[in-house]
Amino acid sequence: MGSWASLNRACVDITALNPPPSPGEVYRYFQTLPLPQLPTKQQPPGNALVGLPVVFYTDGPTTQTFTVDIRGFTVDIVATATGFTWRTGDGTTLTSTEPGAPYPNHTVSHDYRSGTYTASLTTTWSGTFSIDGGASADVPGTTTTDGPPVTFTVLQAHAVLTDPYD
Repeated sequence: MGSWASLNRACVDITALNPPPSPGEVYRYFQTLPLPQLPTKQQPPGNALVGLPVVFYTDGPTTQTFTVDIRGFTVDIVATATGFTWRTGDGTTLTSTEPGAPYPNHTVSHDYRSGTYTASLTTTWSGTFSIDGGASADVPGTTTTDGPPVTFTVLQAHAVLTDPYD
């Protein structure tokens, strides 16, 4: 049996054995976050009329904060809605960096022919993250959510002349 040798006691930096999460690793988590599926709102609610634009907007939360554990590191992720894509149901796509607004402050609207349409909203989310309370950095990519669609009918109004003395 060999003899034992005495070793010095010292602290060893084990950071290299478990480095903080990389931006790419954070992005993989970012893509799986339960981000809200923002609803498509339209005005007028229900049926619309040919010749009057339909106003689109969403009123869901456009910023969400999440705290996740990645290999023992506390990672705070702030997701922000940065792009809004409305599919109008007639083949037209409307895009905006804002969530729109109801009338009279509307920023997203569309004119329709008579018919029934189903419109939907896809929201693009960007993010920032910090690890264990450190400096904030951008998540290196985006993710999207699809909100529930809304179906409405656009009616053609017809003028009818009547005799006021009938």
